[in-house]
Amino acid sequence: MVLRICFIGYAMARKMKPPPVNREVQELTLLFEISQTLDRSIDLRDVAGPMLSAMAKHMGMLRGTLTLLDRTTGEIFIEAAHGLSTSQQERGRYRKGEGVTGKVVETGRPAVVPRISEDPLFLNRTGARKGLRKKDISFICVPIKLGNEVIGALSADRLFSDEVSLKEDVRLMSIIASMIAQAVRLRRAAQEERQRLLEENLRLQEVLRDRFHPSNIIGNAKNMQVVYDLIAQVSKSDTSVLIRGESGTGKELVAHALHYNSHRASKPFIKVNCAALPETVLESELFGHEKGAFTTAVSQRKGRFELAHGGTIFLDEVGDFSPATQIKLLRVLQEREFERVGGTATIKVDVRVITATNRNLEKMIEEGDFRQDLYYRLNVFPIHIPPLRERKTDILLLADFFVEKYGKANHKSIRRISTPAIDMLMAYHWPGNVRELENCAERAVLLSEDGVIHGHHLPPTLQTAEASGTVHADTLDATLDNMERELILDALKSSRGNMAKAARALGVTERIMGLRVNKHGIDPKRFRTGA
Repeated sequence: MVLRICFIGYAMARKMKPPPVNREVQELTLLFEISQTLDRSIDLRDVAGPMLSAMAKHMGMLRGTLTLLDRTTGEIFIEAAHGLSTSQQERGRYRKGEGVTGKVVETGRPAVVPRISEDPLFLNRTGARKGLRKKDISFICVPIKLGNEVIGALSADRLFSDEVSLKEDVRLMSIIASMIAQAVRLRRAAQEERQRLLEENLRLQEVLRDRFHPSNIIGNAKNMQVVYDLIAQVSKSDTSVLIRGESGTGKELVAHALHYNSHRASKPFIKVNCAALPETVLESELFGHEKGAFTTAVSQRKGRFELAHGGTIFLDEVGDFSPATQIKLLRVLQEREFERVGGTATIKVDVRVITATNRNLEKMIEEGDFRQDLYYRLNVFPIHIPPLRERKTDILLLADFFVEKYGKANHKSIRRISTPAIDMLMAYHWPGNVRELENCAERAVLLSEDGVIHGHHLPPTLQTAEASGTVHADTLDATLDNMERELILDALKSSRGNMAKAARALGVTERIMGLRVNKHGIDPKRFRTGA
């Protein structure tokens, strides 16, 4: 009995029509679906198609179009459509005031055509209604507005029916049009932001491309770029420059860059190493002497300042000047004149003075070893060169340059620097700065026999525990282990971390290779491309 009742109930349910869906529910469902669609992307081209499909599904729309106004050409074109072919969409182009769509865009007011066959404004430019019973088609078009600006229109075809309220359709489509307007606003804002970022990026690229980089100095570290910027600022002037930095950092190269990027570049550039000359000779070297000024003065001689007339004089290690020479130098800086040793005639010079020192002049002033007034004359525009340990990113650039330089000088083809050697170069603290790195590179080039700079080609100072942070191998087993590790690292680097290929290169089995890699704690992944 129960089974029979259930069967009858199922049969009755099959014959019953589904209850009509409430219009408000349909509208809410449609608006929710459109909002979700618009949330997926800020690009209207990605969401317009699904949005029109949802309208067709919930509104009974036969065809629908989203048209936009090209602000440049003034043409109204179809951005997306439902129920139209590609060729039909291409034909759907209007001007303001042209047809129903053109009128809506021009006036900013919605338009309703109950029967398109009875309205002369309806152009059917797409040709989608040909062969159809036009009298039964209604056309609704609402503007898409951003504030007071009309940016396009949303239109729909639907079958005419006395039971359908076209006013309700206008209201619903106006809500959808406002949602589309917000999506367009976000799209425009995103495009403007992308354009702003692109222009900013291009501007920064121009700035970076135009940033000064002396051709005689190697280095891309951030603190070296500060040095380059200072050189660019002061090179065109006649201002006195004091170059400071540790020994071997390249102070003379900066002096060269200052002179050869100035308006004095075609004039003499005279260098004087003040620390290399004894005090008795330094004054004569700087200011010259007359014949008979002292025992060995057999003829008149011009000094370095006189030889540098019109150009630049570079006084290296100016902190080693004696008090007497400091006074004479101060006069030259103030008056641009001097007398030769043993002479009475005043000689005037037009010369730019660049000085350099690795000494602490401020401390020397406190101790009375350096004149404060001379310090202020020299320190008009100071440039500090960072030590090599503070520009680690430049070590390999410099090493490659010096290896290539001395490879050519010694007629050797050096193809690369091994990984262990690179690790040692990067771990070292370089107390002698760039000069020490150059000496190391020259030594390594001379020792290399296979076109590769290996770790054992570098000086012992780089291979000690204190210098490289590694345990010094002082036994045969430890030395062999270090050599084995270096060979494995080199093979893995060549094979891009491929263990099998590295094993074949070393002539061992993959099992032995795996054991040795584990023994030395080597991670082959670090050598893989893109790792």
